[in-house]
Amino acid sequence: MRILYIYSEISIKGGTDRVLVEKANYLVAHSYDVTIVTESQLGRDLSFPLNPAVKHIDMGLDFNKQYKQKPMGRIWTYYSLIREYKKRLKEVLSEEKPDIVICIMGRSLDFISEMNDGSVKIVEAHTTKSHLRSLHLMEERGCLYKYASRYLRWKMCRNVSKLDAIVVLTQQDANNWKEAKRVAVIPNAVPFNTEEVSSLNNKQVIMVGRYNDAKGYDYLIPAWAVVHQKHPDWTLHVYGSGELRDQVIRWIQERNLEKTIILHEPVDNIKEKYLESSVAVLSSRYEGFSLVIIEAMSCGVPIVSFDCPHGPRNIIRDGEDGLLVEYLNSQALADGICRLIENESLRKRMGVNAKKNIGRFSRECVMQQWEDLFRSVIQHKL
Repeated sequence: MRILYIYSEISIKGGTDRVLVEKANYLVAHSYDVTIVTESQLGRDLSFPLNPAVKHIDMGLDFNKQYKQKPMGRIWTYYSLIREYKKRLKEVLSEEKPDIVICIMGRSLDFISEMNDGSVKIVEAHTTKSHLRSLHLMEERGCLYKYASRYLRWKMCRNVSKLDAIVVLTQQDANNWKEAKRVAVIPNAVPFNTEEVSSLNNKQVIMVGRYNDAKGYDYLIPAWAVVHQKHPDWTLHVYGSGELRDQVIRWIQERNLEKTIILHEPVDNIKEKYLESSVAVLSSRYEGFSLVIIEAMSCGVPIVSFDCPHGPRNIIRDGEDGLLVEYLNSQALADGICRLIENESLRKRMGVNAKKNIGRFSRECVMQQWEDLFRSVIQHKL
C-alpha cells in the first residue's frame, strides 16, 4: 500500500513532527511504501531521523515571503504560492500514485479534495477542533479578526466534509466533527520503547513543551514559586523553545526563581531526561492528546496535570498513575507537585502503575489501529 503524507515542514522538535516521523518509520518497516511531502523544508535538517526508505519530497515553497510585503503584495504573494503549490502537488500525486493521502491540517486542506488522482483523502487533527490553526487567538483579538476567524472555521469544516475521513485523538473531540463523513479516533503512541524506569529519587521535576500560550507557563511559574517555598532543594527543568521564551524568562526573574527553574533547549535524548526526573508536570490550557504525558509515564514518572481539554483525562488515571488537578488553578498544581514530593511511597507506586498502564498506547497497539483504518477506507472506496 502506498501512503503519502502532506506536512508543512519537519523542523521543530515537537509532538506533531515526532509523531509523523515515527509513523512513517513504522510503516516502511512493515512493508508500506511511504512518501512525505513537505511544503517548505527548504534544505533545513529534519528535526527527527527519518528511515532512508521513506521518500521525502519538498515543494520548496517559502511562505514567509508574504510577510515581507505590504498588505496587497502579501495577498498576491500568498495566492501565487498557493497556485504553485497546487500545481506541484498535482504533479507529485500523478507520479507517486498513492493509495491514501493524509493531510496534517495544513494549507493543502483547502484544495486536496480537488485532486482527482483516485486516492483516499484523510486529514489528521493534532489538537482540538476549537484550537486548530490558532483561530481561537485570532477570535480573541475581536473586531474584524473575530469575523475572519469564524469564516476560516467554516471553511475548514467545509473542506473536512469533502474528505473521506478525519482522524482525531480523543472521543471528546470526535463528537465535535458532525460535518465529517467519517471520524476515527486514534491516539498518539509512545514514541520510544524503554525497559528502563526512573528511580524517582532525584529532586527534579520535568516540564517539556514549547514556550507558547497553549502550555500555560503563566500558571506553571506561580505554581513552582509555591513549591520552591516548601521544597527549596528541588528544581524544575524545562525543555522547549518558542515565541514566548523571553516572556517566560521575565516571569521567572520577576519571582527570583532563576536558580530553581532551569531552562534547556529541546534535546534529542529526552528519554534520558525523563529517567533523571521524579515528577513530571503539565500546565497546558489545552491539549490535543499530550505526548509529554505518555513519554513520562513510559519512563515510570508520575505526572501532575491540569484537567484540561481534552487529552490528560484520556491518559491519566487520577490517583492511580498520576494526578489531575483543577483546570488553570496554580495552587492546585503546586499542591499536586508537593504531594508527590512529600510522599515517596505514593510517588513510587504511581510510577509503577504509570509504566504498566501506558501499554495501551504502545506503538504496536496504536499502529494496528492505523492499519485497520487504511484497510477499511480502501475497501470502502472500491
